[in-house]
Formats: sequence, C-alpha cells, structure tokens
Amino acid sequence: MLLDIHSLSKIYGQSCGHCLDETGERQGRSICPQCGSVVAVNRACLQIEGDEILGIVGESGSGKSTLLQLLYRDVEASSGEVFFHVIKDKKNRPVNILDLDMLQTARMRNEMMSMIYQNPRLGLNYLFSAGGNIAEKIIGAGEHRFEKIRNRVHHFVDKIELPGTRVDDYPDTFSGGQQQRIQIAKALSSSPNLLLLDEPTTGLDVSVQARILDLIKSLQKEMGFAMIVVSHDLGVIRHLTDITVVMRHGSIVEYGLTDQILEDPQHGYTQLLVSSIL
Repeated sequence: MLLDIHSLSKIYGQSCGHCLDETGERQGRSICPQCGSVVAVNRACLQIEGDEILGIVGESGSGKSTLLQLLYRDVEASSGEVFFHVIKDKKNRPVNILDLDMLQTARMRNEMMSMIYQNPRLGLNYLFSAGGNIAEKIIGAGEHRFEKIRNRVHHFVDKIELPGTRVDDYPDTFSGGQQQRIQIAKALSSSPNLLLLDEPTTGLDVSVQARILDLIKSLQKEMGFAMIVVSHDLGVIRHLTDITVVMRHGSIVEYGLTDQILEDPQHGYTQLLVSSIL
C-alpha cells in the first residue's frame, strides 16, 4: 500500500455542520441547501498501490481536481485522513500527511510526491531556465553536488527528448508541448514515489497529446512510480490508467478496472458519461 485515503472532504464556505450529509451523489448536489457552502469533495475513500496508475474522471465541478490538490497540499482539507506509507513516524507507522507542518510538507513535495499541472505556469518557475527548473527540484530533494545536479539535469532533458543545447533557455521560449515536457522532467527528477497529473494534455494539439502520453507511460514503466491521473478525456484515461474512479457532486460513484468502467459501466452517471464521449 502506498496511499490510503479516508473520508477526505473539502468544504468551501462557513459549514453549518450538515454540509456533507446534505450534499453528494445521493442528494444530487454539491451546494449545501442549509448554508450555501460548496462541498467540492465529500468523504472520498481510496487506496493506491506502489506502482498503480489510477484515473479520476467526472464532469466539470465533480471534485476530481480538488482531490488532487488536497493530496498535494495545495488546498487544505476540511476533514479526513491521508496516510502516505512512504512517511513513517517513530513507531514505523504511516503518517497522516494532513498533519504535516510546512517544512515537512515541502520535504514530501520535494522528495516523494510531484504534480504535473494542466497549466505549466503552475509547475514551472519562468524566472529560471529549463535546466534551472529541473535543478531546483533536484536540489530540493537534497542533492547539492554540482556535478551530480548537472548530470541529472541532462539525463532528464534527454529523457524528454529536448535538445541539450536548449537547457539554458527559458520556459516562455518553448512551445506548450515542450513546456509540458520540461514540467514532466522537473517532476520526475527527484524520483518521486507518487506522481499526480491534473489534465496533463488539455490544450495541446492531438499529435502533441499522443507524444506526451507515450512519454509519461514509458517513464512510468521505467521508473516504477505510482500515478493518479485526472482527466475529462476518457482517451487519456484509457491510454494511461489501470483503475478508474468516477466522481460526481464531490462523491466517488464508481470504481473499477479502467477497461471495465469504459466498456461496461454500472452506474447510471458513468453510463451517460461514457456514452456522451463515445
């Protein structure tokens, strides 16, 4: 087991104490009728193994991106627990990462968990060169020897098939697809245990999307990290993932093997979602 999520919830607004019960899939809404708070994620429970690739799908506003942001601590959870089995306490028990302080969270994000955002501007520092962005992650993970840092930067620049001559160029001089490749290199340069991907190919040309997906898939096979992939594109989910979760109104409504979910969906909402795409 790598990640164990228990009753994870996120409420935007002044909760009245009844928000979770008054919203979700059973109630057919994500806005609390009593106080107007928005329940973005409602008691999500998930587990992911060490080399598993999990996909999360759902319509806009279903809570899928918020769930990733909660795991990466970009957003603070309202309630719940997330046990990341890479981080242990003094008794060798997995730690609830929602209890980590700022320094501990930074260490987790530098060494053990990485995020690839839909918008590269959220994942890259545009004041640093392409190589500088990758080096920043490597240094954050604890490597301070110049030669080692430089070699690792060039190793990952080569992995993403970026010309080595452009390692000192700045992100805004690259195309959208190339910026996404730099973000991938940066995210993986610390050899994380878990990679989170939030709509990684949205906005890219179809041919560029295919190459980015193939790159991610080949690097995952080579390095063996786990992934959680959020996408509205079922083609991306089919291409990358082993297991798929379907979310609606902040709730998980279906869970299963990706092929099973896409070919024989059981929940009525999943059936509509799949048929509307196909």
